[in-house]
Amino acid sequence: MSSVSRPAVKLGDDVLQDWKQIGRGGFGAVYCARQKDWCFDVAIKMLHTHNSDQLWKEAQAMTRACSPFVLRVFGVYRGIPPGSSRHECEGIVTEYMKRGTLESLLERLAGPPPWPLAFRLAQQLALGMNFLHTLSPPLLHRDLKPSNVLLDDHLDAKLADFGLSRVTNSHLNSSGTTTEDQAGTLVFTPPEAFDLSYKPVRAYDIYSYGIVIWSVFTGKKPYSGAMTSLVHLRVPLGDRPPTDEVDHSKADGLSDLKKLMVRCWDRDPDKRPSFGDCLEVTDGVDPRDEAAIRRAVDQVLSKLDSEMVPSCDIAHCHSTMKEDLHKKGPVDGVKLTKPLSIEEKAKFVDNHRANLIQKVSMVMAITERLGEMVHPETYSKIQANITDQDKLRVLYSTTLHSGGLRVKAAFYDALETHEPDLLADWASRLG
Repeated sequence: MSSVSRPAVKLGDDVLQDWKQIGRGGFGAVYCARQKDWCFDVAIKMLHTHNSDQLWKEAQAMTRACSPFVLRVFGVYRGIPPGSSRHECEGIVTEYMKRGTLESLLERLAGPPPWPLAFRLAQQLALGMNFLHTLSPPLLHRDLKPSNVLLDDHLDAKLADFGLSRVTNSHLNSSGTTTEDQAGTLVFTPPEAFDLSYKPVRAYDIYSYGIVIWSVFTGKKPYSGAMTSLVHLRVPLGDRPPTDEVDHSKADGLSDLKKLMVRCWDRDPDKRPSFGDCLEVTDGVDPRDEAAIRRAVDQVLSKLDSEMVPSCDIAHCHSTMKEDLHKKGPVDGVKLTKPLSIEEKAKFVDNHRANLIQKVSMVMAITERLGEMVHPETYSKIQANITDQDKLRVLYSTTLHSGGLRVKAAFYDALETHEPDLLADWASRLG
């Protein structure tokens, strides 16, 4: 029996219904389901492994971290999700965060959030991380990045995914080279952690926080377009995201937060501030005008919701695309005067490989949409690449190459969902 203590509440298939997959990663998959007795939705995270110790370590860590700024754990799941051919599996049951992740928010806004909201996000992340670091014993997150920050209905931030977390008095094995200790996302990893003998301390999370708030204030991905090998080489030499992309003239307080992020990603871990120090800065710039915050939140929610109204949905875009093609004629022998067949969708994906690799930007969302068609190892390889072009090249050379017509057709359908403007623009230039 495992020595890891487990949360007491257990949930099975008898109390969960209306399952749907909402995300996946190198760790496994995340589902949303309705808890029948509680009458609200929950999220269930399950690993791609039969060894559940890692799952229970994460659940135990998250249960300890009972904070308004940390994702709440309700219990554990054991059962077989609908549509799964796997044997009985186990998962962590948490609150369901309808608004997704900070990463998806920045992608959909294509820029930084309104400044009152951006300041609040920086404050809430510091509050959550400070809570973890002041527990006894302190808890490290070790995978702080926008995709591990979830947003509730009011766009309040909560820390999630403690799969890499450790208490600070933990030790690596004698080689210091376990898979878990080497995991994480490269661009948010401090330079000292590239040393295989590195033992994690609080300064690890501080560095990641500095990179994350740079992303919040620019709306961009750090080192976008750079090869992984180059990032691995240059970050230990002192390269960081360009601070001039944070224009401190845009809002009061940005100058102070710009200085804070530079302190957080200092090459010397001993010179980085604590999260208590970070809060002294974020407290000073966090907007106290609740009306300004509400306006900022309403502005963002309005934009997010407008993307889902019927007049702008995928069916409308596809209908317009078909009308244009009907007028202008065929391309590559494919006519869209009627819904495309599986064969026609697959042919489109094959014939437009080069252009798709150059122009598709929502690669991870599309990969997640493909679900179990993408092998977990392939998913990890895609996720490990920094540029969208490299991610899509891996998807083409693996899943799309060997998956056949059905997988290519599913990829085309995912394009309709996540890149409708790209397909509509393509259609408008054909003929």
